Amino acid sequence: MPSPPGGFEVPLWRALTVFRLASLAYVCALAVRDADRYAHPYAVGALILVMMAWTGVTAIGYARPDWRRWPLLLADLVVVLAVVLATPWVVGRAALGHGVPTMGVAWMAGPVLAWAVAGGRRRGTVAAVLVAGADLATRERIGQSSFTGVILMLLAGVVVGHVARLAASAEERLQRAVELEAATRERERLARGIHDSVLQVLALVQRRGADLPGEAGELARLAGEQEAALRALIAGVGPAGTSIPDLAEAVDLRTLLGRYASAAVALSAPATPVPLPRRVAGELAAATGAALDNVGRHAGGRAWVLIEDEGETVTVSIRDEGPGIPDGRLTEAAAQGRLGVTQSIRGRVADLGGTVRIVSAPDAGTEIELTVPRSAR
Repeated sequence: MPSPPGGFEVPLWRALTVFRLASLAYVCALAVRDADRYAHPYAVGALILVMMAWTGVTAIGYARPDWRRWPLLLADLVVVLAVVLATPWVVGRAALGHGVPTMGVAWMAGPVLAWAVAGGRRRGTVAAVLVAGADLATRERIGQSSFTGVILMLLAGVVVGHVARLAASAEERLQRAVELEAATRERERLARGIHDSVLQVLALVQRRGADLPGEAGELARLAGEQEAALRALIAGVGPAGTSIPDLAEAVDLRTLLGRYASAAVALSAPATPVPLPRRVAGELAAATGAALDNVGRHAGGRAWVLIEDEGETVTVSIRDEGPGIPDGRLTEAAAQGRLGVTQSIRGRVADLGGTVRIVSAPDAGTEIELTVPRSAR
């Protein structure tokens, strides 16, 4: 089974909660030890209560994937910066000058690690710089030990961010591997049924009609070609005996749809390439071909195909000037087992996480819009 989104990052968020609890316990131990050296002991106690409350809030918030976003991340950083900047007043500069630790100590690294897990090295570095800058601003004298803490915080942000990105990348690769395995098993299941039915019928048509004249001979030739193509498909190779290409490789959608352009089909496309993963582009092109096939069989006349690259999504529109689709016709066709629109068009696009919009009116033609996300599932 594929792992849930962000599944590989869950242990990192749990480890962050453990770190914040442990660092908070360390802050409490130091507060007990240095209580008689603080300028405002009661303010220190109040500040520790705030730190405890905020540790609980982040533990609950970061445990929920929907909450691991900018509002909580920014609030986390602001609260920690406020605690760090309050140190000179509650602890006292005299106590700080005599070596009393700041209030944040290790606890202030919490948002740095959270930003790193949520956004990688860059976010972790930004948070580390802000927290380290606030910590340095509270000190009257900056020595080697101060810079050591800054460097350690920067390293933590970079390393944890890098590990988080590696986890996300590994999860994506695992998901693709699971999908490929599922597709392979489905192809093998279909191949067993196809081999004993469709392939044998096509071979029979090809043998019986090979020597017949006219349309019968042409039908036999087409049956032979389809038999060969179907055998290649279920064997996992392309039409020329080459291996099936990498489905994640980017191809230009304009090239795939260009083969449909003809005197009866006008294609309009952007002047620049429209790159899509090969699988996405192939399925979208196949759905477009199925729509054009319906135009040829039911509408006749000309058809217009428009490609729109909208950044996050790509839309292909197919329009004709035929008689339109009567109300209830698609439902009736599906009930009769004619699944051209249901499977060849809607099914393909739905598998890519996209949407299909069909607009039709009597004697006003039909327009089909196929919209898929650029990084389709």
